[in-house]
Amino acid sequence: MNAVLSWTLPPVYPITSPQVGLSLRTVVEALIAGGATMVQIRDKQAAARTLYEAVCAVMELARPRGVRVIVNDRVDVARAAAADGVHLGQDDLDPVAARAILGPTAIIGYSTHNVAQARAADRLPVDYLAIGPVFETRTKERPDPVVGLEGVRAVRAVTTKPLVAIGGITADQVASVRAAGADAVALISALYTQPDDIAGRMAALLALAR
Repeated sequence: MNAVLSWTLPPVYPITSPQVGLSLRTVVEALIAGGATMVQIRDKQAAARTLYEAVCAVMELARPRGVRVIVNDRVDVARAAAADGVHLGQDDLDPVAARAILGPTAIIGYSTHNVAQARAADRLPVDYLAIGPVFETRTKERPDPVVGLEGVRAVRAVTTKPLVAIGGITADQVASVRAAGADAVALISALYTQPDDIAGRMAALLALAR
């Protein structure tokens, strides 16, 4: 069973990074100030308790402002912290099991890296698919092969689910990626090139994506 779609996938989907050098709360406050309505908390190295406490702190900040919080990979942390959902990779917990744990109203996103994976994911109880990396990226240690804009178009053709493009997308490429069929662009590096003006970067990227 899919989640009740009482949310809207934003055109810019920010993902946090522990490499920014600022506290998670500071980063999320800045993203929200810049117009973010959904934020993914991503920290693959954090211990479960550390991540749980961080997500709880973000939820206290985000919930009163109507901002959705998605946890990368960790279904257990998402449930314990009462986050809005989880984003899963190909090697994470199966989305069917995640749905059983999180319930029908949780937002579940799922990463794909080619058309075959997207076709398979289209039948799963997930609320949006991600395709990438669209371009070369340095935010993953062992990235999958680059799919390019053609990859985005190909996946758009095999699913009606909301589609997020991710991987190496810069401000100059936001419009072309959206034109290729992505409902949203997920961004990490492009948001944090100026750590002292994350809110400004978020607002500028939203303007480019609209």
